[in-house]
Amino acid sequence: MAEYDFVKMQKKLSKYLDDDRYQHTMGVMYTCACLAMAHGYDIQDAQAAGLLHDSAKCIPNKKKLKMCNEHKIPVSEFEKDHPFLLHAKLGAYIAREKYGIKDEEILSAITYHTTGKRAMSLLEKIVYIADYIEPLRYKASNLPKIRRIAFQDLDECMYEILKDTLAYLEEDDAEEIDMTTKDAFLYYKDLHMKRS
Repeated sequence: MAEYDFVKMQKKLSKYLDDDRYQHTMGVMYTCACLAMAHGYDIQDAQAAGLLHDSAKCIPNKKKLKMCNEHKIPVSEFEKDHPFLLHAKLGAYIAREKYGIKDEEILSAITYHTTGKRAMSLLEKIVYIADYIEPLRYKASNLPKIRRIAFQDLDECMYEILKDTLAYLEEDDAEEIDMTTKDAFLYYKDLHMKRS
């Protein structure tokens, strides 16, 4: 089990995030710990992933693109047009290089916390869901229901979140949806249908 100096990590992170983002990040870290307890995952690893999930969020979009280029982080055409999505991949890079995170599962959970993907690992689901349900979140319409399901069934929770996310994005503009998210939804919808 890895040992993390959370106090030191939080102090460092607070310099790179604005106040709202930092408060959100703390909420995600604690929610990851709670979900880890509920679903039998290593609490410290879950906290580390939650703490660092948005470490690149406050980097300006132009700089995100530049950093990805410099560090040979692959950028899709969709991401070039929507560079805010790059904070996830870049966050995994920062977690590894600046915070010494070597655990591939943690790095992957940070990488996919925005888009989701098919067949996510336990930690990937924990971070994705914690980001959506942490205590300071309030805008999503089905939050009370989704928060309840999160502590009972992560796959069903993924289905509900992805369904709501796609419905919200489609209202805005169907062109704005990353294929990875669509694939994730179809995967979890399929699981949902098989069970019901």
